[in-house]
Amino acid sequence: MSDAPEVEVEVELGLARVLADFARDGYARLGRVVDDATLAALGQRVDDLMQGRVVHEGLFFQHDSPTGRYEDLTFGAGWVGPSSDYRKLEKLERDPLFRAFIERPLHERIARALIDGPIALYRAVLFTKSARGGTELPWHQDGGTFWGVTPAPFLQIWTGLDDAPLDGGCLEVLPGSHTAGLATPQGGTVPDEALRAARAEARAVPLPTVAGESILIHNHLWHRSRRSHSGRRRAALTLCLMTASARCLRRKRAPREFVRLFTR
Repeated sequence: MSDAPEVEVEVELGLARVLADFARDGYARLGRVVDDATLAALGQRVDDLMQGRVVHEGLFFQHDSPTGRYEDLTFGAGWVGPSSDYRKLEKLERDPLFRAFIERPLHERIARALIDGPIALYRAVLFTKSARGGTELPWHQDGGTFWGVTPAPFLQIWTGLDDAPLDGGCLEVLPGSHTAGLATPQGGTVPDEALRAARAEARAVPLPTVAGESILIHNHLWHRSRRSHSGRRRAALTLCLMTASARCLRRKRAPREFVRLFTR
């Protein structure tokens, strides 16, 4: 996995400006920071994982709903055979190619600028909208009791592996919505009454991207993505990074153990 020379990347990003945008708005564009060769390799690996040509024990799969409605998703089915219509692949740190990308120097510099001490990975997830359109993802926040970890993670790095144009299932955000914390204690989908009070539909900001662009996202930022109408796949990798001192709160099963990053 190649990076541009660190000095060039630092100048290109203007990291101080990016972090200021992130604090104020809950998101910040990094620009195009992934080269074509890396995109091609990761894109091929996405296909290989979905088609079962590359297999790793413990990977999590979720298929698109048959209607494209989030409410119609099937939970717990996992791998259902070779398909281009998986909407979610998780635990990608188990794949060597994705693990190398997760630990690239750019991600480490961003994480260390925002998180004190050793860094851990809460999750590495591929969110995909297939050429058929994929599944709509409603307004939501990535946190709350469902996430089951303390202290709560706040840093996500979203990277498009394909283009995500306005009609192609791009991210949409509500700037500044992270500052009010969680809309509900459990987190996840934002209730309709909160959306109306915040005038979310009128204030939504779409973030179309080209392949290789990255965006910082605060976990509590309200964000969503609609179905794609581009006729092409839209795959994006989301990394949630946090302090390695975080602990899992779940009690019904053994507490989760989180992978430490950037230890070399």
